[in-house]
Amino acid sequence: MLLGIDMENIIAMYVVPWSINIGLALAIVIVGRLITKVLVKVLKRLLVNAKIEAMLIEFIASIAKAMLLLFVVIAALDMLGVNTTSLIALLGAAGLAVGLALQGSLQNFASGVLLIIFRPFHVGDTIEAGGIIGKVEKITIFNTIILSADNREIIVPNGTIYGGTITNISARDTRRIDMVFGIGYGDDIKKAKNILMEAMTSDERVLKDPAPKVALSELADSSVNFVARPWVKTDDYWAVKWDLTEKIKQDFDAQGVSIPFPQMDVHMDQAA
Repeated sequence: MLLGIDMENIIAMYVVPWSINIGLALAIVIVGRLITKVLVKVLKRLLVNAKIEAMLIEFIASIAKAMLLLFVVIAALDMLGVNTTSLIALLGAAGLAVGLALQGSLQNFASGVLLIIFRPFHVGDTIEAGGIIGKVEKITIFNTIILSADNREIIVPNGTIYGGTITNISARDTRRIDMVFGIGYGDDIKKAKNILMEAMTSDERVLKDPAPKVALSELADSSVNFVARPWVKTDDYWAVKWDLTEKIKQDFDAQGVSIPFPQMDVHMDQAA
């Protein structure tokens, strides 16, 4: 009889409450997972409508899913009578420690998110950033992969890129070529100017609008310097610059216009 009374008390005081709490905790986990799945789908749809990069969408969705599931687990543990206040404090302290240890990585992560959101450049663009010039091959959360002109793959941390000046070389359809040519002080200035203009206007890749310009820019120590500034399509930049440099040198030689070497006149006084 006493054993029966004890069992009834145990069942009434422990088994039933714990069974209810465990059932409620399981219900919280099951319902919480379903709600998390729905919320993550809604979040993804909103991000897609906002035209966010697919890689960033997946990353944000995974972070949101992890945070929501963490809340679900904490709620379930709280239902089981676990002191979740201490658990939350412990998780916060652990998060702070990890954040301090991964400070550089977190900076690269934050910079990667900003690069993907604000898009100062896209995959395929030629940029100058972080002391590197090349074509962007891939943008990840932590770094950007740049392919140099000599086909080297360079991995640059996003913090280095976003923390400095970014020059998007291929952002515009057209570019201006800035070239400097020096002639001798005894050469015909008008002839040299005509040669430069003729070389630019005769090249079909040089744009008519904006029109190419030639101007005398400097009376240097050893030469009279002209600037030649044609506008071209961005894809034609280097080919036109190299071809014009070669053609102008040949035209100067053919028409007797000299390109002087740097020189210095030294006068020596003889002692009496």
